[in-house]
Amino acid sequence: MRAALFDHIAADRYFISNSSLPVEYLAVQKPKNSWPDGLRTLVCGIMLKHHIMAGLVLAFVATCPSLSWADFGARVVTVHEGDRLTIHYEGRSETIYLKDIDCPELKQPYGKQAKHATAAYVGNREVVVRALKRDRDGRATAEIFLQDGRNVGHELLKEGLAWWQRSASNDASLEVLEELARASRKGLWADSNPVPPWKWKSPKNTSRKYSN
Repeated sequence: MRAALFDHIAADRYFISNSSLPVEYLAVQKPKNSWPDGLRTLVCGIMLKHHIMAGLVLAFVATCPSLSWADFGARVVTVHEGDRLTIHYEGRSETIYLKDIDCPELKQPYGKQAKHATAAYVGNREVVVRALKRDRDGRATAEIFLQDGRNVGHELLKEGLAWWQRSASNDASLEVLEELARASRKGLWADSNPVPPWKWKSPKNTSRKYSN
């Protein structure tokens, strides 16, 4: 019996010294001579499996910065303006504004072009919604992503169909997109002095959704 006990302890020592498991997993074992080999192997295997799965999840999030735990899917049911649309999700519909940008009003130059561009991107399509929030007036804003990961607001800036909303955004990379479109004279920047929507006065409606 003593010889069998020594053999069992020696086997345990060999298992620990040759195991690739982290020390914290080995540390939770009962005394080495109290678990049968089969039980010990099963427990360690389960712990190793959870360790691997956790590592894979963290690696996936780290390598996919465009993803967020707060993102959710929705379908765009109506495009009202370049920066305003209605989405449907979880059995309800909600009108939102694209975060960080401001498109021309429909009656402004390039207003209809902005609406058509947005409709071409997301009209009646599944999108990913991020950072949905409401301001003090209850208006919802969010970032809208295409299935390939492109940000719709950023694409409108690149095409010269939107202004970067400086007063509401601290993302300086959007200023770069706007300046590149301006330098290339894309979209509204083809005009020598395009009027931003917060300064534009509609003949029938002088109210604006933004003000500087």
